Amino acid sequence: MGKKVRLIIMAAALLVFLGSGGAVLAIQGNYRASRQGYAEAAAEYTQKQESSGTGSSEAVVLGEAPGDISERPPISVDFEQLQEDNPQAAAWLYCEGTSIDYPVMQGSDNDFYLHHSYTGAEDQSGAIFVDAQCTPGFADYNFIIYGHSMRDGSMFGGLESWKSQEFYEEHPVMWLLTPEADFRIRLFSGYTTSAYSETYTIFRGPGDEFTAYLDRCQKSSDFTSDEILEADGRYVVLSTCAYDFEEARYVLHGRLEQVDMQ
Repeated sequence: MGKKVRLIIMAAALLVFLGSGGAVLAIQGNYRASRQGYAEAAAEYTQKQESSGTGSSEAVVLGEAPGDISERPPISVDFEQLQEDNPQAAAWLYCEGTSIDYPVMQGSDNDFYLHHSYTGAEDQSGAIFVDAQCTPGFADYNFIIYGHSMRDGSMFGGLESWKSQEFYEEHPVMWLLTPEADFRIRLFSGYTTSAYSETYTIFRGPGDEFTAYLDRCQKSSDFTSDEILEADGRYVVLSTCAYDFEEARYVLHGRLEQVDMQ
């Protein structure tokens, strides 16, 4: 009887092991499929830009050296085709030298794109998306963009890299490209906070409360920035999950600077 029991236990353990291994392989397969899907999206809807072409010897092109800031976006986006395929596509978010190269969606709630890709298909990696309460067209003075923190570093899985001063200095900007205008995002703060903190306040316009909010955010930062914050400027919060405590989030704040169309 003892031998029989041991055999049953060993068989059960083997099944658990095989089941766990199968689950891991399934997760990895989902990650690969999601990465591939977004890589194909970047290839289909975006195009790398050449140098700024200003003719000036002072022109700077992102990618020449760490921390260089381009005079114009490193990519262009075919929004006509993108929005034809999904009208809820609001923008494209890009950061040179990182995995951040994604369409930005805005749905009617904050749940759908947690579990669906930019195409609307089910996807555990979800999509990068704007808070549904934000005014369409990025008209708010402070708006929020969410993304999953995937273990393979995709989506917003790399946001916590900005805890490092060195990483910030090599990646001081992102780009938010919209159908109406292109914006350079000058990052000025990154820190861990609660999902229920005042960080997630959407401001529709300027005021003393907004000025105090920006000051608190800048003072909370893991990295040091020389950015001067304008009370009547427009700002973005990039948010993802963190695991420092229950309902922890890591956020990056950036000031939007519109780039002249060329």
